[in-house]
Amino acid sequence: MKCRHCAQPLTDRFIDLGSAPPSNAYLSKAGLSAPEKWYPLTVLACTHCWLVQTEDFTNVSELFDSEYAYFSGFSTSWLAHCERYAATMVERFGLDCVSLVVEIAANDGSLLGCFHDRGIASLGVEPTASTAASARARGLDIVEAFFCVDLARELVTKGHRAALMAANNVLAHVPDINDFVSGFAILLADDGVATFEFPHLLNLVRERQFDTIYHEHYSYLSLLAVARIFAANGLTVFDVDTLPTHGGSLRVYAQRATTGARPVGPRVGVILEAERHAGMNCVDFYRRFQVQAETVKDDFLAFLIEARRAGKRVAAYGAAAKGNTLLNFAGVRSDLIGFVVDRNPSKQGKYMPGSRIPIRDEAALLAEQPDYIVLLPWNLRAELVQQLDYVREWGGRFVTAIPSLAVFDP
Repeated sequence: MKCRHCAQPLTDRFIDLGSAPPSNAYLSKAGLSAPEKWYPLTVLACTHCWLVQTEDFTNVSELFDSEYAYFSGFSTSWLAHCERYAATMVERFGLDCVSLVVEIAANDGSLLGCFHDRGIASLGVEPTASTAASARARGLDIVEAFFCVDLARELVTKGHRAALMAANNVLAHVPDINDFVSGFAILLADDGVATFEFPHLLNLVRERQFDTIYHEHYSYLSLLAVARIFAANGLTVFDVDTLPTHGGSLRVYAQRATTGARPVGPRVGVILEAERHAGMNCVDFYRRFQVQAETVKDDFLAFLIEARRAGKRVAAYGAAAKGNTLLNFAGVRSDLIGFVVDRNPSKQGKYMPGSRIPIRDEAALLAEQPDYIVLLPWNLRAELVQQLDYVREWGGRFVTAIPSLAVFDP
């Protein structure tokens, strides 16, 4: 396989998580009688441009289909993040009623709606029918397609030029990263700004967040890699923020390389130096991650086995894609975790891919009163502990596996 960005041969492995079905391919009851498609889940590191990327085994259309089940609006902390983002962008870049905001991968419109509600012209690009329909129901203008150079050109011919393009948690999801980024340089206005949010690879390694690796994430990103990819595709990075979202993310600000006039801020150099200091421009940084992930897996599995031997009942909260990576890498099935609770009605009544653990609504916790509740979306720990504080009524305790096993009271 060759690197998706620079086309150099890939020879160094970052991690091998065995095999797994697509992490958002939740099963219906009827689906339990049919075979599942499992794909190898191997991630490689390019030692030329430092882009970390999954090995190709599946087509993007199989990952983002009409029944795609991730809706961003079910997280209250994410909704608050969206509102803060919109307020910040409006103030910093002087957006008003004549500005156009384009969100790439608009999902259910949770972020784009924050601009729409302020009277700012907005357009979303979203390839999955289920979430696009939800966004349209909110009154948002949605183009149901994958973003690329051809679509960017088509939108420009229709008179669209974006003052702001938002791409939150999508850069990692695109198989052709060069084509995707080039589209921004086309659709941006001459003085327009594009922001990209993505989990920071440095944090992923430091906090052993291997469960954020799944087939939908084609790339795992450092600023070292992103700055190089952007420069090759018509964009210049001029600022960067560090964010707490998704276990530690970067928000990268970019402008057109040919017409953008904003000076490069000092935080760009600070992050790049931090990555170099950590060794992210050296192959040894990437080769050590396999052992760290296996330690997390072994400790988590040992806890579940001991809980079963002690007669304890274990459930999980959050039918998250990252949870499916953890469960399938550890080989966990419904004998170790009886059920998973999720607030999303589109997941309730279905089964986790691979592990086939049933997904139920939150009332199941009150009915079953498990001894332990594994918080699969550990990045929402504070939100979930507050939401589920009633488990203390029967002495229930919480469990997280990453960055290391933790068992704690509400």
